[in-house]
Amino acid sequence: MRELIHRPRRLRRSAAMRRLVRETVVTKNDLLYPMFVTAERESREIPSMPGVYRYTVDALCREVEKIAKLGLPAIMLFGIPEEKDAVGSGGYAEDGIVPRAIRSLRKAIGDSILIVPDVCLCEYTAHGHCGIIEKGDVANDPTLELLARAAVCYAEAGADVIAPSDMMDGRVAAIRAALDTNGFTQTPILAYSAKYASGFYGPFREAADSAPQFGDRRTYQMDPPNRREALREIALDIEEGADMVMVKPGLAYLDILREARDNFDVPLAVYNVSGEYSMVKAAARNGWIEEARVVDEILTAFKRAGADIILTYHALDFARRHG
Repeated sequence: MRELIHRPRRLRRSAAMRRLVRETVVTKNDLLYPMFVTAERESREIPSMPGVYRYTVDALCREVEKIAKLGLPAIMLFGIPEEKDAVGSGGYAEDGIVPRAIRSLRKAIGDSILIVPDVCLCEYTAHGHCGIIEKGDVANDPTLELLARAAVCYAEAGADVIAPSDMMDGRVAAIRAALDTNGFTQTPILAYSAKYASGFYGPFREAADSAPQFGDRRTYQMDPPNRREALREIALDIEEGADMVMVKPGLAYLDILREARDNFDVPLAVYNVSGEYSMVKAAARNGWIEEARVVDEILTAFKRAGADIILTYHALDFARRHG
């Protein structure tokens, strides 16, 4: 009797065969594209994030029209105000940069793309922290009121989804209550639930001028070695009313993403953050890696680990390549 030889390579022999049996496929429908809108008079490229810009409102509208035609389903908005203060008032002012941008986008593109504003104070505070400072520390509960005001402000302007990223305790419950009280019962919340105090955020802080002016964010963002705590944070956000949850960053936290997928049934997002993006760009510009291939591999890893939604600055290039 002939010895049985297993030959898995039979299913790898051609590109067509590999496509036929492929287990995980990323499409542009999985992607959420983060964008920056600025109160400055001119748009400009962010030096540490090649291909990513701080757009004026008018330029943002023109760019999002192109993005909608490419078929991307959603953008996330981060605002850079003209002035910053101790309480981040630009983050919840009716005439703030993000509400202005949302209203302009609605006129320009209608409902052709989802608008998902980030809700946090770090871009708007002079000290760069994500909440009000009291006695040298970020005060949790007083910050909740301001985050809730920002959420309602953005919903009134026309936001489709509210995405709190501050990591204050109880902020999902506060935002859900404020939205419901003001008639936005159908506006979902995408919570940054497992957001770690990571070294991968450096380029973003340049983009948003949001680096802390003292200390760091380790007292409210999660400690990177912790796994079980992430599951607790996610469970709490869902209990408080989050419709979708997120793990951030992505590459160093694929294990957390997988565990979140195994334990929770709500839509799960992952943020392919600025430092991850910039490392790929830098290596590609030096000829050390093949950019498109590496990007596709990274995005596939996120989806294979369980992500339903991938926030990535690579979204535009991916959509252009894959149609």
